[in-house]
Amino acid sequence: MTDVDDSAGLRVESLTVVPDGGLPVAARQEQFSLAFVRMVVAAAGCSIKSHDTDYDGVDITIVASAEYERYYCPEFELQLKCTTQHSLLKNDHMTWPLKRDRFLKLVNPKRFAPAFLGVLLIPEDPDRWLDLSEDGLTSSGRMYWEHAANLGTIEDHHASKTVRLRRSNLFDVGELKGIMQRIGEGGQW
Repeated sequence: MTDVDDSAGLRVESLTVVPDGGLPVAARQEQFSLAFVRMVVAAAGCSIKSHDTDYDGVDITIVASAEYERYYCPEFELQLKCTTQHSLLKNDHMTWPLKRDRFLKLVNPKRFAPAFLGVLLIPEDPDRWLDLSEDGLTSSGRMYWEHAANLGTIEDHHASKTVRLRRSNLFDVGELKGIMQRIGEGGQW
């Protein structure tokens, strides 16, 4: 896959069509990231509300159909990204560039539901994204997440901001249940 620079100076993955004539790689990544999240959400006993657009800076809403100390059916909004850029993975965090308008929507303190950023890191070769055998389904992908309130601020004159997602924030069933419990109990971030 080839990376190209856009007008904001961010590295974005190209829409290169793969040789098999199927979906462009970027479209495959989008679908794969949604499927990845859906599997984790289902295994955690939660559900997803889809958005027709991501105009508000998020792609989906994840909901727990459970009652916690403070709230029944807590939910949060998730902005999904998917990449093969393993150079973004550092010792204790993953970096991700966000354009100014997307960043400001995601971190807006007036959001009704908490917002999170999730970045799925996958191999460059689509044939290595997952493996299905009689032993089960495994994926080489892993998603890192961060609560939008922890992404910081952006300087007035900057067109983008590179944020950090802690490697300890691995989006899996246990982490998702923990996020829901924290939201459901009225916890602060």
